[in-house]
Amino acid sequence: MSAHDLGPLSGTGVHEHDLGLQHDLGTLDKKRLGRRGLLSLLGGVAVVAVAGCAAESRLDQPGSTASTGAGTPPARPDGGSGVEVAEGEIPEETAGPYPGDGSNGPNVLAESGIVRSDITSSFGGASGVAEGVPLTLRFRVHDLSGDEATPMAGAALYAWHCDRDGAYSMYDGDAAGENYLRGVQAADEDGWLEFTTIVPGCYPGRWPHVHFEVYESVDTATSAANKLRTSQLAFPADVCEQVYATEGYEESVGNLAGVSLEGDGIFSDGYSLQLARMTGTVEEGLVATLNVPV
Repeated sequence: MSAHDLGPLSGTGVHEHDLGLQHDLGTLDKKRLGRRGLLSLLGGVAVVAVAGCAAESRLDQPGSTASTGAGTPPARPDGGSGVEVAEGEIPEETAGPYPGDGSNGPNVLAESGIVRSDITSSFGGASGVAEGVPLTLRFRVHDLSGDEATPMAGAALYAWHCDRDGAYSMYDGDAAGENYLRGVQAADEDGWLEFTTIVPGCYPGRWPHVHFEVYESVDTATSAANKLRTSQLAFPADVCEQVYATEGYEESVGNLAGVSLEGDGIFSDGYSLQLARMTGTVEEGLVATLNVPV
């Protein structure tokens, strides 16, 4: 039995821990989120698309197929300093039942080797490698605490997601003995960081996604202290359909048909700031880019 089948709400197939913001509002730390965070969380009144129309030049790939959501990355500003990001922090979301950060069982953040860019393979005492369509995850972290948004140099982001079969390492089925598809990276001076991974599968009851936590630094991330934000990245529907038509993702086809972004327990209250901009091809590898204003 898959761990996704343990403890679902009656008749839904959705785990209680994966229900999202509205389910968890009673326990949110409103002081930490601040005024702008609360506006974004409570109905998306202040959530608007990122300003700055041009895509980052390093994402331009001749012959690629791009799917653009409201998470389109801004152009690099002159001099690499200020970035215009409309008011609205990345929404706070549940970490789900398989965070691996010590809050629900094992803590991968304390293990030597977790700070890495390529997260396709396990490390330490595990040796598994996750197979699937190659994906580069690119995040740009912005600090909204001042009068204008600025790149958050040195911020750390811990990302994790399920494998092609919909299983989470350290917890789930055959992946329980692995720790792949989990890693920490630090942002450069312009707020950018990235991971090499695979496109996750779609398991019953959830839209395809990537979990992530934002910290002030690698030191706070590896000690799981003082999280700035927990959120999730969503993939556009057309890209999911293309990926799931390839070998190895057969179960994801039916699972995707049974869910939607609008009906997903996490993204149904608004996903404009969480929808990744996609470039690249299934054959040569995809790139998912997301702004992370905190």
